Amino acid sequence: MNYENKKLEEFNEYIRFRKVAVIGLGVSNLPLLDYLYEKKAQVTVFDERVIDEIPQNVMNKITTYGFSFSFGKNCLEKLIGFNIIFRSPSCLPTKPELQKEAIRGAIVTTEVEMLMEMCPCKMIGITGSDGKTTTTSMINAILQKAGYNTFLGGNIGTPLFTKLPEIKPDDIVVLELSSFQLMNMQVSPDIAVITNITPNHLNIHKDYEEYIEAKKMIFKNQDDKGILILNYDNDITRNCAKEVNGKVMFFSNKNKLDDGFIVDENIIKECEDKVRKHILNTDEVILRGNHNFQNIATALAATKTLVDIDIAVQAIKEFKPVEHRIEFIREIDGVKWYNDSASSSPTRTISGINAFKENIILIAGGYDKNLDYKPLAKPIVEKASTLILIGQTAEKIFDVVKEESEKQNKSINIHMCDNLEQTIDIAKKSAKKGDVVLFSPASASFDMFKNFADRGEKFKKLVNNI
Repeated sequence: MNYENKKLEEFNEYIRFRKVAVIGLGVSNLPLLDYLYEKKAQVTVFDERVIDEIPQNVMNKITTYGFSFSFGKNCLEKLIGFNIIFRSPSCLPTKPELQKEAIRGAIVTTEVEMLMEMCPCKMIGITGSDGKTTTTSMINAILQKAGYNTFLGGNIGTPLFTKLPEIKPDDIVVLELSSFQLMNMQVSPDIAVITNITPNHLNIHKDYEEYIEAKKMIFKNQDDKGILILNYDNDITRNCAKEVNGKVMFFSNKNKLDDGFIVDENIIKECEDKVRKHILNTDEVILRGNHNFQNIATALAATKTLVDIDIAVQAIKEFKPVEHRIEFIREIDGVKWYNDSASSSPTRTISGINAFKENIILIAGGYDKNLDYKPLAKPIVEKASTLILIGQTAEKIFDVVKEESEKQNKSINIHMCDNLEQTIDIAKKSAKKGDVVLFSPASASFDMFKNFADRGEKFKKLVNNI
């Protein structure tokens, strides 16, 4: 018997001939254009880029479909009189033009929020400042190992709104959710995960408090049947337990919990009624670094009610690092090269540094998100013999590392570079047999690259060409 998603059918009927705005022509919104055309919505497309900067294939689609458009820095001046507005994650709902339309009566939403509103099956949502993608991918791998049909999306994978006709009640949707996607969210997943919360994206959010409140939206709309997985070691996430409607489960790599999952002296354990059961040795997995062992504990907690623990453990043993996350590239003359381009904040790079016992040649720096780099200095001085810097944040990182090296009375070679090619040359000359070259920028990529994946691909190509 074929399943009919009545919520989706009602939505499709509603948008027919209605005025719909699509703000931002990024990955999440592009599939919407085809969908809205097929459903006969009256669409206007908005983007801050000028028309010459819009990819030709996208412009061809807009003109073929007969959609109206408004491009350029002041494009939202024409955002007036719409029934539904699909904003891109980077277009925050706090923009005055969006607030004005919302007050007038427009539905201001996102592709992922509409997916969640109409999703017919169980949803697992993962957010946090660090570890989202690895944890999300691992949860998905565990569920698939157990035989579930899953749909992976949100901040990674395929935009899933247009996949709604394919999603059935017995499936599971697994979503990585950013703070930008979560802002003003009116729905929460059945199982919500917060890996941690540390300062991030402060160049876009009004302040740290706004960022924290956005993250909390992943559980704020849960009912008493909801499950929330929280990091016990992070003050902010631990205190989220006071605001929860449903059940809370903790994970930790610093505390011996009575209930939850912990990393205890290289052993991952399940804690239940003060009994701690040995689940997995960390040397049995491919992933490396204590932060990844914590990600494993998180994934086990998130899938506990859905998957037999033995099946979950087998999936974890087979799980390989996600691309651009402490990704081994190759070994050259006894030196191992790693691509950790996804580390776009100091806390992520600290985790990357701590994943290695070897001496490190560190390549860091990039686009400035107004973050504090002081916490990064001590791990660099203690574990790296050479620091190679690039991008907007190079000076910031240089200053804190220089101050820390003087404080510790320990020398570290620091090089400032203009491009990625230079960093490779210096790293090759600096590294000795047994060393690790780690590309972990601690910064975003937008000063020189399209995104962290583009940055990582270019780094890997340069290393493979040595």
